Amino acid sequence: MGTRLSLQDKLEKLLGSKNVYYQPPESLKMNYPAIRYSVSDIDIDYGDNTSYLKNKAYDIVVIDKMPDNPVIEKILSLPYSSFERHYVYDNLNHDIIKLYY
Repeated sequence: MGTRLSLQDKLEKLLGSKNVYYQPPESLKMNYPAIRYSVSDIDIDYGDNTSYLKNKAYDIVVIDKMPDNPVIEKILSLPYSSFERHYVYDNLNHDIIKLYY
């Protein structure tokens, strides 16, 4: 799996803009459409009394005024991704995707 910075780069390319935010503070004003992401889990495989493989899971939130932004399908085409849920808040659509990267 790649680093967080390589994930940042990949998400920016998929979205087609720099509106990709890693754990942004509450005071940051985001521009839309946007992607907000954060680490949600670390899957650790053990062997011989030690951890030998660590895979981070990220919650990726696609935020847009449009209910079906094409970047959602692009992210879901990445390996180890799954759709979690959709909700609307403040007239913005939020689609949450879990991605192991």
